[in-house]
Amino acid sequence: MKDIFELNITVTSNDIDDLNHVNNVVYVKWMDKVAFEHWAYLTRNNPLPEYVWVVIKHEIEYLKQAVIGDVITVKTWVGETKGFKSERLMEFYKNKILLVKAKTVWGMLDAKSYKPSRIRENVLKVLQPVK
Repeated sequence: MKDIFELNITVTSNDIDDLNHVNNVVYVKWMDKVAFEHWAYLTRNNPLPEYVWVVIKHEIEYLKQAVIGDVITVKTWVGETKGFKSERLMEFYKNKILLVKAKTVWGMLDAKSYKPSRIRENVLKVLQPVK
């Protein structure tokens, strides 16, 4: 079973585009925010400042629209992790209706050299805790 992290976001007028729904770029910003919040949560008891994460690839499927005032629940969890790459999967819901599905592939870098760093056991334990 995957560990799911949730965050609620309320749609504001700044999130709306000319078509009166949440702009696709806003979802990418939310994905970054949720990933950051989840990493902070996972490392709250065991900070790992020697590493930083960078985006390698986004895949986003827009299924339904969100409009101003909607409360969006974002669910995220860690997917396949190997080498220096780790997948983060996300689903965006309004009530129980799935609006957006997304996958981001992140690359872990050494915080000093900014060179790719293989994901070792200490990070894997944080990303995929054993129940």
